[in-house]
Amino acid sequence: MKKQVYIIGSGFSSLSASCYLAKAGYNVTVLEKNDTLGGRARQYKKEGFTFDLGPSWYWMPDVFERFFADFGKKPSDYYTLDKLSPGYEVYFGDNSSVKIASKLDEIYDLFEKEEKGSAKHLKTFLDSAKANYDTAIKDLVYKPGISPLELVNTTTISRVTQFFSTIRKQVRKNIKSSKLIQILEFPVLFLGAKPDNTPAFYNFMNYADFGLGTWHPRGGMYKVVEGMVALAETLGVQFKTNATVSKILINADKNVNGLLLNGEKIEADLVLSGADYHHTETLLDENVRQYSEKYWEKKTFAPSSLLFYVGFDKKIKNASHHTLFFDTDFDAHAEEIYDNPKWPTDPLFYANFTSMTDSTSAPEGKEAGFFLIPLAPGIEDTEALREQYFEKIMDRFEKLTQQEVRSSVLFKRSFCVNDFKEEYNSYKGNAYGMANTLLQTAFLRPNIKSSNVGNLYFTGQLTVPGPGVPPALISGKLASELIIKKQS
Repeated sequence: MKKQVYIIGSGFSSLSASCYLAKAGYNVTVLEKNDTLGGRARQYKKEGFTFDLGPSWYWMPDVFERFFADFGKKPSDYYTLDKLSPGYEVYFGDNSSVKIASKLDEIYDLFEKEEKGSAKHLKTFLDSAKANYDTAIKDLVYKPGISPLELVNTTTISRVTQFFSTIRKQVRKNIKSSKLIQILEFPVLFLGAKPDNTPAFYNFMNYADFGLGTWHPRGGMYKVVEGMVALAETLGVQFKTNATVSKILINADKNVNGLLLNGEKIEADLVLSGADYHHTETLLDENVRQYSEKYWEKKTFAPSSLLFYVGFDKKIKNASHHTLFFDTDFDAHAEEIYDNPKWPTDPLFYANFTSMTDSTSAPEGKEAGFFLIPLAPGIEDTEALREQYFEKIMDRFEKLTQQEVRSSVLFKRSFCVNDFKEEYNSYKGNAYGMANTLLQTAFLRPNIKSSNVGNLYFTGQLTVPGPGVPPALISGKLASELIIKKQS
């Protein structure tokens, strides 16, 4: 008789795991507390506009290809990818923006124009980044984080110093231009940590950026969710929305035997949670939780975010599909996220306008705008603060891009710390999970398998390998492989 697995949550890691477990012969049911699938990657539609509520960058296309290939499929069987050119644009101040091309030769030219001799240093840096990418993405991140020995091989031994240096030191060793430094330090933000607290080995994110490029699934990131759901359904996975789990039930032997689902008891042989790890443990009696509140308090979490989804009644100029606004002090903002948590004085922010390259995102002649300000998790969140910061970034956006846009706002919706808590049971309202610092890497992250409760497993951004969509796909595979191994 097939074993019944219930997966809590329907984000990327859960969808990934559901496919692998169904392929291995398990009966799999995915339980989603909200009314649509996708977890943080849900979609918002209004008045002909379409927004991705969460992830908006499609990096590391090879990870998506590897996932679908495990089932004899390709991404193109489910969605169409466009390579963005420019990949993104960065504003540094008035009349000062840089567009990152989709071709490496053009990026080298950009660097050399900004700082003589920097192209040579960039090539050396990217050679290292590519070597680390090949080691990390093709090998290390596909380890389940059970033992420190997973990190030990001849390649990692030869690069051990990179684990004890930082991205910041590596970047600034040869590059002096503040603009180029910010461009090179920016990708580690996807790992949820500061450049001066991220091991130099993670420069592989720069290869993901410059070497592999920035892509866009036509129709938005939700097309990836729809593709994974379609694949899962062909494998026999069942999905239930508006399905709230309020308790994980265990027997006298401390093995999972059921769930309290929408107030009713159901039997379960195995439970895999792709929901927030901290929240999932609160569904257990305190005596069988692995991690105390003190444990979570001491961890470095990736930022939360203040997000705005805005429908504009005109086309936006002087911006790109992805646009970063680095016209304020990067380090000061980072300090107000990690070291002295508070609402930022002069925040960096990010905007995307998918309708500039994807006509499905907005009605003709209009623009879909998505704005994001990174914030410290756990800070106060009020409507008044949200509105204050909308005005703050609109002032700068209008000034830097030399246009008036506020009179063209048809509607806007905000999403912030309280929403991350309410919608996703996110610890302190974090947006990206636990940061990938040296002491929160691989086996030093929370376990995939519960050490206290039998047949309870975890997947997602708080366990291995870490934050981001590609790591989530990998996390689902790691969790499912560990389940299959332990159950065989």
